[in-house]
Amino acid sequence: MERSAYLAMAAEQGRHWWFVGRRRILAAMIARLGLAAGARVLELGSGTGGNLAMLARFGAVTAVEMEAQARALSRDLVPGVDVRAGRLPDGLGLADERFELLCLFDVLEHVDEDEAALQALLAHMAPGARLLLTVPAHPSLFGAHDRELHHKRRYTRAGLRATLEAAGLVVERLSYMNMLLAPVAFALRGLDRLLGRERALAAGVPVAPVNALLAWLFGAEALILPKADLPFGLSLLAVARAGDCG
Repeated sequence: MERSAYLAMAAEQGRHWWFVGRRRILAAMIARLGLAAGARVLELGSGTGGNLAMLARFGAVTAVEMEAQARALSRDLVPGVDVRAGRLPDGLGLADERFELLCLFDVLEHVDEDEAALQALLAHMAPGARLLLTVPAHPSLFGAHDRELHHKRRYTRAGLRATLEAAGLVVERLSYMNMLLAPVAFALRGLDRLLGRERALAAGVPVAPVNALLAWLFGAEALILPKADLPFGLSLLAVARAGDCG
C-alpha cells in the first residue's frame, strides 16, 4: 500500500463502516473459538493497528507489520503493544515463538507467495492453534481498487481452500462474508465495464447515516457467521488448523 493509504487507514479505521463491521464479525468468530485466558494472539500484517484493541480482549497480542510508518501509527493508537518489523513468507522475526491464534485479515492477497506465507505460519502454531483469515473474493471483481491497494489477486472459494490445504493446513470453516452488499458491488462493477471506465471504490467515510447503515448491514453477519456459512459475499473467511493437530 502507498504511504498515503496507511495515513487514510489510520484516520478511518475507527469509524469507517467496513472496518467497524469486519471487527464485529471477527470478534464474534474469535469468541466462538473458546480461547483460554491469556492465549497468545498473533496478527500478521497488522497495518495501522485497527484490530489490536479488539484482539487484546482475547489474549496477549503480538503484531508483525512490514511498513515502519504503519508500525509507528499502531503504537500511537495502542500504547505498549508489541508491534514488530517483519514480512511474509520469511523474515517474520518470531524465532521459535508459538501462538494459539494467528490472524491474517486481508493480508494474503498482498503476498506474492501466498502458499509459502501460509507454510511459514505452521512453525508458529501452538498445539491446537487456529488460523483466522479473510481475503477478497471473486477474481471477476479485480480492478482499480485492488491495484490501488496493491492486491495480487482475489480468491475463489475453491482456490483459497486449495491454497490452505497445499500449505499443510486443515480447513475447518470456509465461508463468504459481506453478503448483503455484494449485489451492489457487482452491479457497479458491471456498469463500469459497460461504460468502459475504470475507477476505484469511493474513498473516505460516508456521511454518518449512510456509514451507520452500512456498518449495521455488514456487522449483522456477526450473528450468523459463528454458526453458519454464507453462500455468497465480497470476501472469504476461513478458520484452519495445522494438519497434525488431530
